[in-house]
Amino acid sequence: MRALKLLALLPFAALLGGCDFVVLAPAGDIAAQQRDLVVISTVLMLIIVLPVMALTVFFAWRYRQSNTAAPYEPEWDHSTQLELVIWSAPLLIIICLGALTWMGTHLLDPYRSLGRIAADKPIESKDAPLNVEVVALDWKWLFIYPDYGVAAVNELAAPVDRPIRFRITASSVMNSFYIPALAGQIYAMPGMETKLHAVANKEGTYRGFSANYSGAGFSGMHFDFKSLSGADFDKWIATAKTSANMLGRTDYLQLERPSQNDPVRLYRSVDRDLYKAILNMCVEPGKMCMSEMMAIDAKGGLGREGLNNTLPLTYDKYARRGAPLGSEPTFVAGICSMDEIKDAPSREITAPLDLTPLRGFGLKRPPFSPAHPSSTSLLLGQRPKSES
Repeated sequence: MRALKLLALLPFAALLGGCDFVVLAPAGDIAAQQRDLVVISTVLMLIIVLPVMALTVFFAWRYRQSNTAAPYEPEWDHSTQLELVIWSAPLLIIICLGALTWMGTHLLDPYRSLGRIAADKPIESKDAPLNVEVVALDWKWLFIYPDYGVAAVNELAAPVDRPIRFRITASSVMNSFYIPALAGQIYAMPGMETKLHAVANKEGTYRGFSANYSGAGFSGMHFDFKSLSGADFDKWIATAKTSANMLGRTDYLQLERPSQNDPVRLYRSVDRDLYKAILNMCVEPGKMCMSEMMAIDAKGGLGREGLNNTLPLTYDKYARRGAPLGSEPTFVAGICSMDEIKDAPSREITAPLDLTPLRGFGLKRPPFSPAHPSSTSLLLGQRPKSES
């Protein structure tokens, strides 16, 4: 009978065999640090959870009705020692979790440039980051390599041990860019840019996908992240440059149309201002860019004449692209060229050279603290003795 019970558990073991524990076995240093946060936080909480669960079973068994040998004290109501244990242990754990969260929030800020390649390998001056511009489309991913002038759909490649700087946006609805083996997820939103810094420390092919539901083709919105050696990455770039595809603005407007389960596509050349136009929502010829409109509004706008500065769309998405100011979908016509439109100022946060202050050591004394223990606190409305 016991053997039959064990056999009945085999199907559940088979189901567990299909689980992917990539979050606990990542391929990048950022994801490894995030895993450590999860593990340490879980262990700290289990210090309370496990004893509580064990004591629940212990008390239920020891003080069961049939156990007449157990002491019966209906008048008992307080124990100072027990109160100290009950309150001090959770308080210490909360303090530890707070410190851990505070450090992790700053050290793993996705906008912060990397301070190291791995735990035993700091960043060096020769480790120039790989710039990748990411665009979430319906329902596919576009990756642009501005330093190499190539692009890819539904495939991302990067060399091992080289920092990666992602600039992320979307063409329509909000999405979420996530490669569990590399780093945490970060949102992609139209007309906005988010950033992510990461590094891969192991060669291999890992899964990336959208972690935010975005419509009918959401289930097929995934891609392969290839972590390659330096030589293999150069081969991948060379392969992209031999592709017959080119990605200009007109090509992008066709690519942007909703489609599902798109195959991998490489592009040998990319319009150098394409990502800037996507981010500013002005890929269509003649359309005013968002940054241009904001700059004009900051100067007081175009006045009443600006109401007539509209042109009909040459391409519309479900006949609703742009602002419906008239009988046909229209948009505000651009005044400046793409070369005249400046990029938004960089908000990149550099990694600290010295992590000591983040750990609480060597911090300067707060200005409201007394310089000497014998001094009277100014916060109490009293003056120091020297001023008495």
